[in-house]
Amino acid sequence: MGVSTSSPEKGIVFVGVDFPPVNALPVDGWFALADAVRTAGRDPEVRCVVLAAEGRGFNAGVDIKEIQARGAAALVGANRGCFEAFSAVYDCEVPVVAAVQGFCLGGGVGLVGNADVIVASEDATFGLPELDRGALGAATHLARLVPHHLMRALYFTSRTVTAAELHRHGSVWRVVPRVELTATALAAAREIAAKDGELLRLAKAAINGIDPVDVRRSYRYEQGFTYEASVSGVADRVRDRFGREAE
Repeated sequence: MGVSTSSPEKGIVFVGVDFPPVNALPVDGWFALADAVRTAGRDPEVRCVVLAAEGRGFNAGVDIKEIQARGAAALVGANRGCFEAFSAVYDCEVPVVAAVQGFCLGGGVGLVGNADVIVASEDATFGLPELDRGALGAATHLARLVPHHLMRALYFTSRTVTAAELHRHGSVWRVVPRVELTATALAAAREIAAKDGELLRLAKAAINGIDPVDVRRSYRYEQGFTYEASVSGVADRVRDRFGREAE
């Protein structure tokens, strides 16, 4: 359980996430994930990082129960941890391939939205149920996966979109049966890792440099409203209804 790393082939590092039952990461988990991705990217022998998860879903976002139990300290920690993890994926010195199965929600969208290549299983779904959970954020990253007005519709309704739909939009590269997901991610990483390592790092920096939106600044702006919702009491009111029918 937790965050792990392995190297199945030369030049490739798998960063795995396993926080049962649904991969809702606690504060420490987000920071551990950030450290693992950064460490892999700094290794001059590494040319590609694969971000994957165990279990029935890729990521269910932050651990809401931890925030309910610990209050403001956990909220601030989750905000900072998510920021660090999302930034680590984006700023990783080599390309990052995200291998997504099952649900990819909240913080999961933040991770894959900042990845370079996304492969997904046929049962994968993506969404931001933040408004149903007393939070805000990651619209920055959802906007990298779908057109702007679709992002708004998904955000305000808390609906999800399938891997097949994202494939049609061009943001998911491959959609495969779940049993083929790891092999497909590894094949993509292998193709990338076959390139010159030094040139790959220059290419990653160059592509980040021409992005039209500063994802770090944009997401940090969103987080300010998450904190405002918390201190105003709105977030607690919504979280108290989480998992029950709306009153």
